[in-house]
Amino acid sequence: MGDNSEWLKLPIDQKCEHKVWKARLSGYEEALSLYQRIDDEKSPEWGKYLGLIKKFVTESNAVAQLKGLEAALAFVENAHVAGKTTGDVVSGVVTKVFNQPKVRAKELGMDICLTYIEIEKAEVVQDELIKGLENKNPKIVVACIETLRKALSEFGSKIVTLKPIVKILPKQFESREKAVREEAKLLAVEIYKWIRDALRPPLQKINSVQLKELEEEWEKLPSTPPKQTRFLRSQQDLKAKFEQQQAQGDQSEGEDEPETVPSVDPYELLEAVEVLSKIPKDFYDKIEAKKWQERKEALEAVEVLAKNPKLENGDYGDLVRALKKVVGKDTNVMLVSVAAKCLAGLANGLRKKFGTYAGQVVPTILEKFKEKKPQVVQALQEAIDAIFLTTTLQHLSEDVLAVMDNKNPSIKQQASLFLARSFKHQTQSTLPKGVLKPLCAALIKQVNDSAPEVRDAAFEALGTAMKVIGEKAVNPFLADLDKLKLDKIKECADKVELSGGRKGAGGGGDKAAGGGGGKKPPVKAAAEASKSSAQPKKSQPGSSKPASGPVKKGKPASAAGGKAKKAADGKESVESELSPEVCEDLAAGVLPASCLQQLDSANWKERLASMEEFQRAVETMDPTSMPCQALVKMLAKKPGWKETNFQVMQMKLHIVALVGQRGQFSKTSALVVLDGLVDKVGDVKCGGNAKEALTAIGEACSLPWTAEQVVSLAFSQKNPKNQAETLNWLTNAMKEFGFAGVKVKGFINNVKTALGATNPAVRTAAIGLLGVMYLYMGAPLRMFFEDEKPALLSQIDAEFVKLQGQSPPAPIRFTKKAAAEEDADEVDGEQEEDGGQDAMDLLPRTDVGDKITSDLVSKIEDKNWKIRKEGLDEVAAIISEAKFIKANIGELPLALKGRLSDSNKILVQQTLTMLQQLATAMGPGLKQHVKALGIPVITVLGDSKPNVRTAAMATLQSWVEQTGMKEWLEGEDMSEELKRENPFLRQELLGWLAEKLPGLRTAPADLMLCVPQLYACLEDRNGDVRKKAQDALPMFMMHLGYDKMCKATGKLKPASKDQVMGMLEKARAVMPAKPAGPAKAGSGKGSGEPSRASSVSRSTEDLDSKPDVKKVRGGAAAKKGPAGKKPAAKNVKDEEDRSGPLFTFIPNAKEQRIKEEKQLKILKWNFITPRDEYVEQLKVQMLTCFAKWLQDELFHFDFQRHVKAIGVMIERLESESQATIGCLDLILKWFTLRFFDTNTTVLMKVLEYLKLLFAMLNRENYHLTEYEASSFVPYLILKVGESKDVVRKDVRAILTMLCKVYPASKVFPLLMDGTKSKNSKQRAECLEELGCLIEGYGMNVCQPTPAKSLKDIAVHIGDRDTSVRNAALNTVVAVYNVCGEQVYKLIGNLSEKDMSMLEERIKRSAKKAAANPPKQSAPERPQREHPANPNGTFLRKPAQEDPNKLNQARQNAQLSEPNHPSIPKEFQLDLDMIEMDQSRVCELPDLVQHKLDELLEPIMIPEPKMRSVSPHFDDLHNSTASTINFVISQVASGDVNTSIQALAQIDEVLRQEDKAEVMSGHIDQFLIATFMQLRLIYSTHLADDRLEKSDISKLYSCIIGNMLSLFSMEALAKEASMGVLKDLMHGLIMLMLDARVEDIKDGQQLIRSVNLLVIKVLEKSDQTNIISALLVLLQEGLVTTAGPPMSSELVMKCLWRMIRFLPTTIDSINLDRILLDVHNFMKVFPKEKLKQLKSDVPHRTLKTLLHTLCKLTGAKILDHLSMIENRNESELEAHLRRVVKHSGYLPGFKSDYGNEKSGLRTEDRVSKAKVSDILSEIFKKIGSKENTKEGLTELYEYKQKYSDADLEPFLKNTSQFFQSYVERGLRLIESEREAKARIQTSAVIPQHGGDSSVSSTNEELKPAVYYERLKILRQRQGLENTSRGTGGGDEEPQHRPPISSLLSSKPPVASSTDMLQSKLSQLKESRELYQQEQNTHSPAHGHARSALPAANLDDLRKRLEKIKSNRQ
Repeated sequence: MGDNSEWLKLPIDQKCEHKVWKARLSGYEEALSLYQRIDDEKSPEWGKYLGLIKKFVTESNAVAQLKGLEAALAFVENAHVAGKTTGDVVSGVVTKVFNQPKVRAKELGMDICLTYIEIEKAEVVQDELIKGLENKNPKIVVACIETLRKALSEFGSKIVTLKPIVKILPKQFESREKAVREEAKLLAVEIYKWIRDALRPPLQKINSVQLKELEEEWEKLPSTPPKQTRFLRSQQDLKAKFEQQQAQGDQSEGEDEPETVPSVDPYELLEAVEVLSKIPKDFYDKIEAKKWQERKEALEAVEVLAKNPKLENGDYGDLVRALKKVVGKDTNVMLVSVAAKCLAGLANGLRKKFGTYAGQVVPTILEKFKEKKPQVVQALQEAIDAIFLTTTLQHLSEDVLAVMDNKNPSIKQQASLFLARSFKHQTQSTLPKGVLKPLCAALIKQVNDSAPEVRDAAFEALGTAMKVIGEKAVNPFLADLDKLKLDKIKECADKVELSGGRKGAGGGGDKAAGGGGGKKPPVKAAAEASKSSAQPKKSQPGSSKPASGPVKKGKPASAAGGKAKKAADGKESVESELSPEVCEDLAAGVLPASCLQQLDSANWKERLASMEEFQRAVETMDPTSMPCQALVKMLAKKPGWKETNFQVMQMKLHIVALVGQRGQFSKTSALVVLDGLVDKVGDVKCGGNAKEALTAIGEACSLPWTAEQVVSLAFSQKNPKNQAETLNWLTNAMKEFGFAGVKVKGFINNVKTALGATNPAVRTAAIGLLGVMYLYMGAPLRMFFEDEKPALLSQIDAEFVKLQGQSPPAPIRFTKKAAAEEDADEVDGEQEEDGGQDAMDLLPRTDVGDKITSDLVSKIEDKNWKIRKEGLDEVAAIISEAKFIKANIGELPLALKGRLSDSNKILVQQTLTMLQQLATAMGPGLKQHVKALGIPVITVLGDSKPNVRTAAMATLQSWVEQTGMKEWLEGEDMSEELKRENPFLRQELLGWLAEKLPGLRTAPADLMLCVPQLYACLEDRNGDVRKKAQDALPMFMMHLGYDKMCKATGKLKPASKDQVMGMLEKARAVMPAKPAGPAKAGSGKGSGEPSRASSVSRSTEDLDSKPDVKKVRGGAAAKKGPAGKKPAAKNVKDEEDRSGPLFTFIPNAKEQRIKEEKQLKILKWNFITPRDEYVEQLKVQMLTCFAKWLQDELFHFDFQRHVKAIGVMIERLESESQATIGCLDLILKWFTLRFFDTNTTVLMKVLEYLKLLFAMLNRENYHLTEYEASSFVPYLILKVGESKDVVRKDVRAILTMLCKVYPASKVFPLLMDGTKSKNSKQRAECLEELGCLIEGYGMNVCQPTPAKSLKDIAVHIGDRDTSVRNAALNTVVAVYNVCGEQVYKLIGNLSEKDMSMLEERIKRSAKKAAANPPKQSAPERPQREHPANPNGTFLRKPAQEDPNKLNQARQNAQLSEPNHPSIPKEFQLDLDMIEMDQSRVCELPDLVQHKLDELLEPIMIPEPKMRSVSPHFDDLHNSTASTINFVISQVASGDVNTSIQALAQIDEVLRQEDKAEVMSGHIDQFLIATFMQLRLIYSTHLADDRLEKSDISKLYSCIIGNMLSLFSMEALAKEASMGVLKDLMHGLIMLMLDARVEDIKDGQQLIRSVNLLVIKVLEKSDQTNIISALLVLLQEGLVTTAGPPMSSELVMKCLWRMIRFLPTTIDSINLDRILLDVHNFMKVFPKEKLKQLKSDVPHRTLKTLLHTLCKLTGAKILDHLSMIENRNESELEAHLRRVVKHSGYLPGFKSDYGNEKSGLRTEDRVSKAKVSDILSEIFKKIGSKENTKEGLTELYEYKQKYSDADLEPFLKNTSQFFQSYVERGLRLIESEREAKARIQTSAVIPQHGGDSSVSSTNEELKPAVYYERLKILRQRQGLENTSRGTGGGDEEPQHRPPISSLLSSKPPVASSTDMLQSKLSQLKESRELYQQEQNTHSPAHGHARSALPAANLDDLRKRLEKIKSNRQ
């Protein structure tokens, strides 16, 4: 009892798991009780027991197990979560319950299984039970079979899947256990109840005794089908219905048969057999054998295999081809019969999978029907019937039609009988009129055949068609048959018995045609109704009779407004020809006697009087009794149409027109007069009347028929005038009648004849006619005329271009009733065909079947790839030559299919290209090759190479354009392709399906087969496949429905199912609506614009044509009935109504629309091309807030109405601004639809309105919502890639304006999406716009992050298109201008090629930037305007594009965007303003005034309204630096005043010490400009008599004043580089020596000022630079003799002054540099040469300098020779040593040149000990770990100083490793130093004033060193010419020979001319660009100046001169 007390306290779930069985028993009882008490099936309590239920059923104790089973049953019945336990529990029941001896346990186990089925887990239960059949325990097997039987009996075959059960059933009959066999027998009986005879084939192989017993049992069963008696939880409605029926005594049993007994196809229950591998290996050899016995053996072997009822899919191509060859070519008819049986077996076994080969075999079988032996014919019939079931009649119709004209009656008979048998399998929906029409036409011909068996077969086929689709549907095609034949067809129709006991539509014609039979799907009905409403209503007789309302059915059997007089009227309308006598009698009854007598009078006046009487009689005659034929024959009576008097003739022709208009005019009557009318149509006087008569006949007899007759008559005669006028009449008639029903083929040849006529009028008329046809047919019309001469083609093209984008006019004339009754069905049929079909169908096509020979096919299949390629080339040539081909291409499909899997990828691509060519050539006939060739193209989508996949996708698209999607989705092919576990194939195919499915109105049921594979793809390992599958999910659901898709998840694993169900829920939310039918059946206002209907119907095609090629007209015109004609009064009223407001402002309406879209109550405005449902939705939304008339105009099919409506909207924009904003979302949505139009007129009007709209929104401070922007901006961006420049320009302007009303940061991602387009123009323009946004708004505009955006932009640098590359580069450069070097980090890794392009572009932009100073383009611009970026790359455009376009866009953007406050720009002249301003005549440009106090104050950047400023953009720096650059450039101006003003501005800055630092970085630039001006004065201004000397004096004063100010500030003065100081000193010295200066007023004062300046320069400049400059200047002065002799003396005086300063400045001097300059001097002037000079002062100056240096530095001076190469060869070192020794630092030695060597040797001895100490110290450092690197560096530097130092004594005692370590270390340091030197050299080259000088603290990096090295290298390579010419005589006062002639190795330091060129290179480029712009309108300078040397002209001077000259 102690134990009991323990477990009694435990909770229920723990009791159930207790080790004591009693505890478990108690737990089960309590659990049972608990389960029965819990009311809520979703209670959390259930979850506790999920893991325990299996233990309930697998309980080991028999007593406890029973309770456990009861509890488990209660759990399954009541718990919501029970389904999760299905697999475990049922498995436990099978293994642990069904083997129990207790019957109760088994019963409970079965109940649990059945309950699981009830809660929707049938598949899992069934799988577990079938697994149980494998158990070795027979008790378990018996119980499993019994459970399956019971489940089938109760739930029926809909719930329990029979296929897996039937599959395992035969095995159970073989069991050794009798109980199992008996139970299997009972199960077989139960299955038979549900599927009847479908069970027989799978059980044919069981024991014959058992089979006999089964047959007996089956016979005992009642014939009534069983019913489902137990229902799933989801079938409670059926359960209620069933219970109600039970209560009523099963009265409704018969009605429910179709529901309760689903038809099961026995084929589905069979196992497929693989036979290809079992075909004898020698089959293909034997089948070619000469002995018929061998061939027979081979065929019989295949026949046995083909008899298998279900065959495994595979490649049967070779086998089919072999069998086809036997059927077609074997002479032994017995073998033909066997081969036909084999084909039949294959077709039956493969079913739909055989469809691929059907097109190859059927033509051969049809041809073979010429055999008359019954057994052969029967075998062929069986074969073709079996093959038909694998494909569709549509695919085979071409082949059948091809043999219908065969001469052999047997073939014609069998073809007709085949059609009769085929029709029996069709329904109204599967036998469209497009297929039936040509077949009926061919059968009607056979009805009149001479052979009776052919006639009977044709009657039978027509009768079957009538039975299947109804009499009304077939009657239009039988109009020409007499009553006897019609009766015979009806008789045949009555005898026909359709397959499956179906009732045809023939019995109740009206019901069938009206769709009342219930078989026509609603979509189809709507489609047909739409077509009828779109057709012209030929029954409309004008105002005399009211319209009969909308046509409600597909094709009316009668057009008589509801009057049932078809038969009688039909006989009357097919009028037989009357004899002359009868005509005279009839005419006499209605015409006056005098009229008839005078008709043929010789007197023309009497004939004219007769005609007048004739006319009066006709006008007063009753139309119904008018004998039209008699009257026109009277008119034709002699002289008839040969009448010579034009007045009589005019009357006669007018009467014909009257008779045609008023009477019942038949074609018979028309034929009487047409010849005469055509003969007179070209007559000058009578032509008008003739055309009137022809038009009347067109109204009476239909234009298509009249046109055909008239054109053929006109071209049968040779009168060119008649031909031309006939064509002119036809051109006009087409506009009036519309194009409906016109048979293009009927007169296209005559048009070609006209085009080739010699008479130009005929050709012009023909081209005019083609223009009108083009309005209706579009571009395909041109294909008819591809072979015409180029000149003629160009004329045709020009005509087409004129009409491009225009819509055909609405018809104003219609065929009258009588003609409509006679020919209505025919014409209507033609309308539907011609309107619905592509013009491609009308093209003359060539049959190339004969050219596809077996040799060619074998070539394509050859083992050698080169031969295969030759074969493909030949095929391509055949197709190219034929241009348009028929569908018959022989055995080519199978051959090409092989090439699609070729190992050579080049051949695969060639095959794909050829298939694209084939698609264009074959047109719609391609449909029959979809299975054979199209599906293998899908397989190629799995190729690993992207280019092959791309080619395959292009091929696929081109095929679908021709075939539509239906053929591709039928059958299992698509699902088989998706089964392939190829990620490339799956993602490409799913992406393609996701794109195509939304465009289909209906999809075949076979689409369901793809769903399991779709679910597998949702869980694919490849992420791209999963994404594509998710994208495709809503599109599948759109066609299959959510419920079906959910049901299909039943077979998934639980984990997968939950995941997929979640995705289905998401997909359901975004599932698009199905596209509506092409029209809704009319409104009460007639059928719309009738002639337009046919052309519009081309745009809205059904599934069988081209669903993806939809044109979006004004809201899908085909949908509207309300466009019908209204009475005139109504129109007036409408015009009055238009005075009201366009838009109604409804508060919160827009918010409501936004809310509905968010809740997915309406479609989200998101599409690739707008579908009809979007248009409909927009129309509905507009109803409440748009004026009715405006909405009608906006959705009118005529584009001119759109233009008119937009015009009105523009007029009312300002007055209705608030209402416009209220409806803004709808307005923008309508405009997105217009973006998909091709009409440029509408597009331009749209853009005009949008520009005004956004301007208004900006004024109103309105900001677009996310909802409005997302439904408009992406579609606007599409148009930025438009081919027309004017459109692109407008779109860019709108995008710029858009940024005012919508954040630029949100526009940016949309533009980024635009860069992914396939349109290169769009990519380029989007990239340009992105660049503009970055320039204008900074880097913060880049969303989501700058790095991601920049990486995506940088990808386009490698684009194939040049414009895209350039745009991408410009955009990245714009980023560079904003954030500098950081751009390289942002763009990530680029290819080497792309990176080099980018770097080059950045360099170029830097040069252009310096040459493009910022301008203010207009003084009236707002202050907050953003300053032009000096580095802006978007101010230019790549050379191949319009250079002004982007600039203009930028200017527009600047004008419109709110930007930063402008920062004052010092030193800037607004040149643009000056050039444009012509108001000032003589005044020179004023300087811009500046607030200098603001210059250095911290700038407070205001917070922008719309966007943030990038932190990288330093506006102040860019603005100030570029302004200073510009003003400095003006200093060197050739215009004195300009230069003075610039100098004054700079002086103003320099005089204020706190402001002067802004000049830092610009000193060299300023000094260069200054001495350029000095040279200009020296060479030009002083010699120019026209210049006032006072001006020159003033200029000099300004220059010297500026210099004094500059050199008063030591910090700025030290920035001057050596080269610049050299040229400056030279300029100042030349000024002091210029005698002309003394002649100027205050000249002496000027020279004193210069003297003072020179002293300042010497004192304040960098001492190293100034000494070097003076040394170089002295050297140049001594070399050349051209300059004044005093110049060298003055230089030396300056040097002496510097020598005096040396004691105080020695510490700041770079001695290495000075000694290098002295060394160079001594190389040019060695000691001997120096002594030969006239004066010894230079020699003494040099010695003094060296002596002073030695005195100040002592022996250390010898350590400063490091920059001299080969010191041993230098005189300097020897001289220094002597000086040092003489000075007392090295006593005991003489100081003359001759003791050099002994001096060196002695010095070596003296310093030997010192050297040893130094090296020992260095090697100690190298040996220590801490200082090893420092030691190596010191050793390297020591070796550099003492190249002859001997290290051997220190290394010889060390290890080899240590020696190699030292050597490696020295080499490494050497390479690092060299690399550093190269980098520094390149860095020092000045691109900006601030970069040109290095701080004086870093002495060794002074730029002069590198200039010198660069100069030397340039001279060595012949790139530098140091000689200077004198332009004009004395531009360069110091002339010298080339320095290279004086030097052996190194020249002196370069002149600053190189630096000058570098400094001003950007300014020069700017000058050149400016000159190009201005050279067209800048007159030459008025004054003839002396020739100016090129070197002295500043680049900007010309620009300023032009301004000046313009003023004068």
